[in-house]
Amino acid sequence: MGQVYNIYCDESCHLEHDDSKVMVIGGIWCSKNKIKYISDKIKDLKIKHGIKPNFEVKWVKVSPNKIEFYSDMIKLFLKETDLHFRCLIVSDKTKLRHFDFNQDHNTFYDKMYYLMLCNIIDTSNSYNIYIDIKDTHTNEKSKILAKYLRNKYYDYNCNIIQKIQPVNSSEIQLMQLVDILIGAVSYINRDLKSSEAKLRITKELKEQSGLALNHSTSFFSKKINIFVWDPS
Repeated sequence: MGQVYNIYCDESCHLEHDDSKVMVIGGIWCSKNKIKYISDKIKDLKIKHGIKPNFEVKWVKVSPNKIEFYSDMIKLFLKETDLHFRCLIVSDKTKLRHFDFNQDHNTFYDKMYYLMLCNIIDTSNSYNIYIDIKDTHTNEKSKILAKYLRNKYYDYNCNIIQKIQPVNSSEIQLMQLVDILIGAVSYINRDLKSSEAKLRITKELKEQSGLALNHSTSFFSKKINIFVWDPS
């Protein structure tokens, strides 16, 4: 096999009946041998901005008094060539027709997770996939996801998908970075404007990446890869 990569996954507004029509599922991937280096960089940024290294930073915590920290997190992601981001955006959950496809919302969510990951996987490499613990069903969901991904790639010896493991995002620096990126993409696609601090971060991400972040990118885009899935 080639290189070993870690993928850190999270989502925003994934519930069927919440206050958002938009759902975003995404992941950051990075070669395994660079994880400690990147994690230490994030810890250094926290210390620089007066944040404890083990404090969990999240998109919902973006505020004016820590705006420079979140700005630096965006710059770190864009600067580090080993970091890549992929997300799938469901444009309007109200248009979903679960009955027509003999599924419930949870099954649909699992299908979108699978679809998001498929574009990341290169069968010449190996992957450890980490998903944020949401509830008591997360462990079972991770096993089902691993089963379908391995079947897709005929990976019966688990050489490609080495593991899919639920983790606590508060303990992993890169899980916190993906939360920020997904939060920013969700904020843009929901057309929210309630926070000046969040507006600044989304503006910086758009300008520095050169992407609108509410349209699909090229299928082969690697730094930031976006797929907008339209239910209609």
